[in-house]
Formats: sequence, structure tokens, C-alpha cells
Amino acid sequence: MRKLLFLLTLLGSVATQAQVAVDLSKYTKSPTTVSQQGSDVVLTWPASGREMGRLIVSLASDKPLFSHIQLSKSGKFSEIATDMNPAFVLTIGKRDLVSQNGWNIFFDKTNRLPSKSYAVQLTKRSASVSTVGTRTVLRVGDTEADRFRGAIEITVYQGSPLFNVAAVMSTQVDSTAILYDAGLVSKNGNGPGGEPRPSNWTTLAWSDTDNRMQESPLNPTAPNKAQSVKYRTIMGSGPNGTLAVFPAPHQYFYPLDEAYNLDFTWYGTGYRSLVPEFGIGIRQDLMGDKRWVPWVNAPPGTQQRLNFFCLLSTDKPAETLAEVKRFTHNDKYPALPGYKTMSSHFHNEFTMKVVLAGKPIPEIPNFVKVFKDHGVNIVHLAEFHGPGHPKGPDSLRLRELKALHEQCKRLSNNDFLLLPGEEPNNFFGGHWLSFFPKDVYWIMSRKPEMPFVTNEPGYGKVYRIADKNDMLKLLEAENGLAWVAHARTKGSTGYPDKYKEEDFFKSDHFFGAAWKNIPADLSEPRLSRRVLDLLDDYSNWGYKKHAIAETDIFTMEPENETYAHLNVNYFQMDKLPDYNSGWQPVLDVMKQGKFFVTTGEVLLPAFTVNGKGAGETASVPADGKTTINLDVNWTFPLTFAEIVSGDGKQVYRERIDLTNTLPFSKKTYRFDTNLKNRKWVRVEVWDAAVNGAFTQQVWLENQR
Repeated sequence: MRKLLFLLTLLGSVATQAQVAVDLSKYTKSPTTVSQQGSDVVLTWPASGREMGRLIVSLASDKPLFSHIQLSKSGKFSEIATDMNPAFVLTIGKRDLVSQNGWNIFFDKTNRLPSKSYAVQLTKRSASVSTVGTRTVLRVGDTEADRFRGAIEITVYQGSPLFNVAAVMSTQVDSTAILYDAGLVSKNGNGPGGEPRPSNWTTLAWSDTDNRMQESPLNPTAPNKAQSVKYRTIMGSGPNGTLAVFPAPHQYFYPLDEAYNLDFTWYGTGYRSLVPEFGIGIRQDLMGDKRWVPWVNAPPGTQQRLNFFCLLSTDKPAETLAEVKRFTHNDKYPALPGYKTMSSHFHNEFTMKVVLAGKPIPEIPNFVKVFKDHGVNIVHLAEFHGPGHPKGPDSLRLRELKALHEQCKRLSNNDFLLLPGEEPNNFFGGHWLSFFPKDVYWIMSRKPEMPFVTNEPGYGKVYRIADKNDMLKLLEAENGLAWVAHARTKGSTGYPDKYKEEDFFKSDHFFGAAWKNIPADLSEPRLSRRVLDLLDDYSNWGYKKHAIAETDIFTMEPENETYAHLNVNYFQMDKLPDYNSGWQPVLDVMKQGKFFVTTGEVLLPAFTVNGKGAGETASVPADGKTTINLDVNWTFPLTFAEIVSGDGKQVYRERIDLTNTLPFSKKTYRFDTNLKNRKWVRVEVWDAAVNGAFTQQVWLENQR
């Protein structure tokens, strides 16, 4: 019996130590080299200039996954970190798919429902390497966390000392919502007293929310701490260099009403009582902003990418962070010749909370500083969304509008326009935004005996609105625009579909919809398919309507994590109009579709279809041959472009693989395609961090 037990133990030990064979069938020879040396897989890739990055990944069950993380300097490899494991904490909650609108739900308090967190466990049973354009992916299985199963994917990117670590996992359980925390932890005892510490790291570093570099001596036994930072990045550093850990700048952040900085990084030991070793990483606050907190969708069978990026440097933390910041243009939307940036839907409520509340009025309010720091030229507000008296009494409503107009005028100049706007939520159904080309006084109620418009001392024309017909008359009279906010979700669930046959929707004064990443889903290669699908739907309905970016948040403070939730429109404008003369050119650009939408990392400075730009009508010959020219600037390497078109009934998608791109580049693409019998076309471009941009439609006229 003892011999049998000994034999079984020995066989188990041999099986445990058995070398995992690496499947190289999908790896093709490239500047990135891959080799297996015993139980190690060595990935070496061109990082920047003549320097190389190297990951030595151990497939031995008793060794950390990352034996060595290295970057060359003057041709000689330096150890940036050794004996590190990726760590993932997956929090699994419940999604409400019944009460509202299925997976598009926002009004879900997932943070208040039962949930449980699990450390993702890796068992090294299999390994494969694949070449995907200029990137190389090492997949190591298997991972498990409760009902989720999957594998670790490590992706290195030619042309940058950047790599991505992902736990790619799925579940078959329906109605699941998730959050994840992640990072790198030290597995072996290599500190001065034998305690776990990443080799050569002596310092932790980050930028605080005041944009000042902070460095702290590394204490390998310190308990874990959630740390607020700017630029979503935390770093470990030592004599040989620095390793930065950061998330995808937009995808990681699920939609909330507030862009609070919720301490999105962590360091220390015993993280969440699930990760005992010392480490650094990224995190989410399970309670969010304590309003509506929907977390992230995880539909059955979808491959959820719980991921983070690492950037290697042989420099000090400040220089390393400067390289990380390049991926988001320093969290600022860069100037493009011939364009002005515009962002919409902000409930700052400065008028009610400061101006009319008797508080001191700052010369430049914080929210204006935040917009300017992020490179936003034009801001369209959504005031009086709760506070204020939109329906009167008249004296209060007019006073509030006047105060809003005065502050917008005061805070606007040649480089920045602060423009009045509201989210009225009356008359049409659902939630929508209003936008006029000048200061307009209007009251959202009208008694039967009152005229539609009157002249009031101190205000001039004052409109009173009783119903949807009055509202359309006002838009026509003042050449204004309206569009559905957060279409098909939140307070606009079911809209604009429910009123697509209404005269006001068919009108040229109903602009279309607004785009924001609701809901979050880490399996999607793009953000907010909800609105992109709507854009295609009403194009097929036969309406020439568009979609602008919206942010839809409340407070705007310098310490907030604004960039993660922000997106903008690049309007084709050489200069800003003067506030005093009105801003009709801004609305004209919107109405004509002369703009593109972006998260900021992908820019589309030029776009034509058979020589015609966005919002114009292009001629398509009888054989359907069409040439699309597209200028693209990017930071993260690109993943794909997609030509999206429709014939009035069906939507067609043609995906162009762009994984052969390097980071930080630009190119003019020519796509030859066939658009026979199509009525419209637009283009999207998405990158490796699921940042992206999309054009507005070009309308098509088919020749016979």
C-alpha cells in the first residue's frame, strides 16, 4: 500500500513538472522572435529605435509566469523586474435584464446587489503563440474564477516597449455583471529579508491629481493601499529602469454620472485579501459614484478581456510617465488644422449652484479650466437638469436663463466657447438636448390664453411652449437643433424608435443622437455599439441625421478622472465664431455632418468617398466601384477599420485588418470597395486599447 501511494505521489509530481509544449503553428517569423528553452518561452521584440524588449515566460507550474522582464539599453538587456505574476481579481455581480432594456441598461445599482470577488487562478496546462500583424500573442491556459474560464494572453507590440496582459475569460451564466482589478505581483522572496519584492525595485511612483510626481520608498511588507493618481498609472522603479502599469484609457471605465477619481491604482500586500504578495496595479471601486452603478456587461459566451498595459523604460519614473502620456496626448485633444473640438452634455449647474446661490463667482471656474486643459474648444452645456425652473414661474425661469447667458458670454473668447444648452425632457418623449445658435429665452409651459411668443422688457422675445408642435415651431423659428440623449437607454429607453414617424423627428431640426460608451462590455472591439447601430438604423430609415459625442457627467473638477469619460467631436471650422454674433456656424457644421467623433487617440483629419466628404453626396457608378480615402493619425497600434454602409434595409460591414500598424504614426489609406445599390456609407477605426473614431455618413447616389 505504501509503495502504491509513493508511486502515485511520484507520478503526480512528474505530471506536475511535465514540460508544457508550445504550439507555434500560428506564429510566423517576424522582427519579434519566439523560442522555447526548456520550460521558458522567450519573446524578444523591437521596442523603440534599436532597443529590444524581452519577456521570459515560465511555463513551470512552480515558477512565476514572468521570470524576467527586460529592456535593452545601448544593446545590453537590463532587468526591469523578475519573478512576477499577473494578478486578477474578478468581482461577479448580477445584471438586471428584466425591468428596463436588457443589456443596454444604465439604471442598475449592481453595487447594491449580492456579489463576490475571486482571485483568478492560473494552471499552466497549454501554451500557444500567434502572430497578429505586428503584434505577437502568447496564450497560456487555463484560468478559472468561479463560473468564468479562459486563459492568459500576453501581447507585445513592435515599435514600443509596450505589452498587454489579459485574462480572457467567459461564462455561460446569464445576467452577469463584472468588475476587475489587476496588476503584477512579486512571487518569490528576493527582498533584503527574504520578503517578496520585485527585483531591483526600490521606489513606487505616480503623478498625484495636482499633476505632481510622487515617489515613495518601496516597503515590501506594507499593506495594500488604494491610490488616487493622474493619468491612471502607477510605476515600480529601480536602478535599471521603470515599469508602468495602466489600463486602457477609456474602455476600463464603465459609464457613471460622475467622473470622480476613485483611487484607480493600488500597491502593497494582501490586496482585497485575495492577493497575498506585494504588487502594483489598477482597480475599481465597487461602489462607483454611489448613484447608478451598472458595472460591466458579461453576456454568456462572450470573451471578456480583463487586461492592463505595461510600459518598460530604462529611465526614471518621470520620463517613463511622459512616455505613457504620449498615448493620450497628455490627456488632451490635440489641435488639428481646420478643426475645432466640441464636447456636449454637461450638467455643471454652475448657474444655480454658484451664480444664483449667492456664492463668490470665480473669474475662471474649475470646470472651464478642466475643459481648456483637455483641449476642448467648444462646450455645449445641459443646464437646469434638476435645479432651476424650466416650466416657470416666468420671472424665475427668465432670470435663470439670463444668468446662464451672461456667464457663457463672460467665459467665452477667441479660443473657447461656452454655449448654453439644456436637457429639457419635455414634449417629445424620452430625454433630449436643445441647442440654439444664439441666446434664446423660452419657457417650457404655456397656458391656453398665452401667445406662443411675446416681447418682454429686458429679455426681448420670449417663447412659451405647450407641446411638441410648439417645440418644433421654436426650433424652426430660431434655427435650433434637438437630438436624443443617451438613445435607447437611461431615460431614453425606447427612443427615438417610438417617435420616428413624428413630424418633429423627420424635421431637419432634429439632428439625430449622441454617442457615449453605454453599456460597457470588455468583449467588444469597439465602444458603444448601441449608438453606432442607431446611426445605421436611421440612415436606413431614410433620414439624414448624425451622431455627436456626448459625455453626460455632472461635476468637472481638476482632480476628477475626466479624460477616461470624455470624448469629443472634431468640427470642420477654421476659427470660432464670436459669442456676441451668435454661433450659427457651429450648428451648421453639425447639421451638415462635417465632423468626426473620437475618444482622442485616433484622429481622422480627412475622409472622402469618390471625392466627396462627410455629409455630402457622392456618385457611385453603375458597377459600384468606390474609392474611400481616409487619413488616420494614431497613438496605440490600430486593430481594424470598418466600412459600414446600408441600402435602406440592411447594414453591411467590411472590416479591414490594420494590425500591421506600429504605434505613433499616421497614414493615408485608400480602400477600394463596391457600394452598388448602397444609400450611405461611413467608416470607423479602432485601436489595440479599444479607443476609436468614426466619421459621419456620405450619402450615395447610384448611377444607372
